Amino acid sequence: MQNPSSEKNNQETKSIFIDSVDPVVILGLQDRILKQIDDAFTESKLTVRGNEIKVTGPPEQFESIEAVIKELIRLARRNGAVTENDVSTLLALQKSDRMLRKVSISPDETLLYTTTGTPVVAKTSNQKEIVKAANKNDIVFAIGPAGTGKTYTSVALAVRALKERQVKKIVLVRPAVEAGESLGFLPGNLKDKIDPYLRPLYDALEEMLDYDKLEMNLNKNIIEIAPLAYMRGRTLNNAFVILDEAQNATQTQMKMFLTRLGVNSKAIITGDLTQTDLPKNQHSGLRTIQYVLEQIKGISFVYLNQNDVVRHKLIRDIIEAYDRFESSKESKETDEPESSS
Repeated sequence: MQNPSSEKNNQETKSIFIDSVDPVVILGLQDRILKQIDDAFTESKLTVRGNEIKVTGPPEQFESIEAVIKELIRLARRNGAVTENDVSTLLALQKSDRMLRKVSISPDETLLYTTTGTPVVAKTSNQKEIVKAANKNDIVFAIGPAGTGKTYTSVALAVRALKERQVKKIVLVRPAVEAGESLGFLPGNLKDKIDPYLRPLYDALEEMLDYDKLEMNLNKNIIEIAPLAYMRGRTLNNAFVILDEAQNATQTQMKMFLTRLGVNSKAIITGDLTQTDLPKNQHSGLRTIQYVLEQIKGISFVYLNQNDVVRHKLIRDIIEAYDRFESSKESKETDEPESSS
């Protein structure tokens, strides 16, 4: 049995301050969200006064608690609110990260560290395949459903390459299908216009680079954002390029994008073939590219599935339900007899 006095000696008290948002948004009505976090970290005790949360417990838990609360603050700034479901998801991810830190992680497995010091590693077999493929090939296609970590892993690889000076810049590209690629009528500069479509990429970047460094890199175009339509005519040298949501690129756009790569550049193209938003008269370039480039050396295809889902536990069930529905739908259409004229 552990000596109670030794447990007490291991206790520290630190404060986390809620700024820029109403504390009630973070704590929940009657502090329900705070209690949810408190219950998840059984060795620590959380108390609140105003905008200050005091954490009393072992020092190794403080980092995880602080990471959860800071992420809730970021979500509240962006969405205006947070839900208990958001908290459950963040707690599950933090539990996974704590388990990873308990095992021995070799330097080769750690891509980089987040701003809170958490190691970023490929957590599933197919995420590891993305890392292996990117290390060996200049062009990698990561194809799979939502929540499988393909975008997050790709951004981590790009940031690592930039930090290690393997490349001089990161270029983030996404089709702006909802705006029909015609962004000129929207207010603001190019960054303002395309930002909503690149939000998932920014979310990942904000975890891996502190705010000042991210802003500096954006201002200096070391990290550049671009709608897919604006890539025409460019040559990208010494760059790590990510094309996200590539299922919404047409065949012409896909060819145009792939031929932008210059000297010492890498590209990762991510997409989900089940969520194409293109008009019915246009075909996804991601769907056909699998057959066009499958035999070319230096290009690799990695396919992810529901077993790679690292978001909320319900995402996997949702993906499986849709797969069953689509299979059933195709089966019925096949079995239906042709109507006689």
